[in-house]
Amino acid sequence: MKRDYNLELKDNNQRKYAYDFDTDVMHSFMIKSFKNYFVEGNLLEMGSFEGKFTKRFLPFFNDISCIEASSDAIDIAKNELKDTNIIFYNELFEDAVLPQKYNNIILTHVLEHLDNPILVLKKIRNEWLADNGKLFLVCPNANAASRQIAVKMGLIPHNSAVTDAERKHGHNITYSLNTLDYDIKKAGLKVVHSKGIFFKALANFQWDRLLKTDIISKEYLEGCYQLGKDYPDLCSSIFLLCSKGK
Repeated sequence: MKRDYNLELKDNNQRKYAYDFDTDVMHSFMIKSFKNYFVEGNLLEMGSFEGKFTKRFLPFFNDISCIEASSDAIDIAKNELKDTNIIFYNELFEDAVLPQKYNNIILTHVLEHLDNPILVLKKIRNEWLADNGKLFLVCPNANAASRQIAVKMGLIPHNSAVTDAERKHGHNITYSLNTLDYDIKKAGLKVVHSKGIFFKALANFQWDRLLKTDIISKEYLEGCYQLGKDYPDLCSSIFLLCSKGK
């Protein structure tokens, strides 16, 4: 069945595609986790959605390209970023032929949506990643504390289950650190660094409600980020920094 990438981006009656927690909290902590590993040169963001995360790279890079399957999302991104020199490609990763290699490739909360993630990871390694380049790979974590609580509550059958609501949003797999590491190595890439991003015991919709109150402070958010360094397997997202390897 041919996928409708515009439809997959729409909220359904069980979950939103993108939460305020993602854009207001996780995006900033992802950049904090990435920035010390950036390589001088250009950047490719794969799965740029509506450009909200893309904006956060502007202070670090002058040469940014984005590739996105959804025409609706890329139209919004182009409008939001119209005063920049960002290059956009509305194509599938599997079909795209890009004109250059990239020193930094960003793939955040996208790999779990792909029909053949290893094929795309091999394409990144063989065609798009520069020899000294880095791949910044982030996925939602199957073992996040919030997800394990949902299992204990009987809401999902097991940590790595893909729920019906997630499947409507195009999810095909829920990665843990070890399964993500396995796919990276199978694609011929090398894991340079791995960590969890943000210790998370609440669901995204619960975080969205809390963020509208004065209950959560910036200091508390920073504490959750720092605690995630000690307990990566309980974090909201897992982050692998990868190179081409041999």
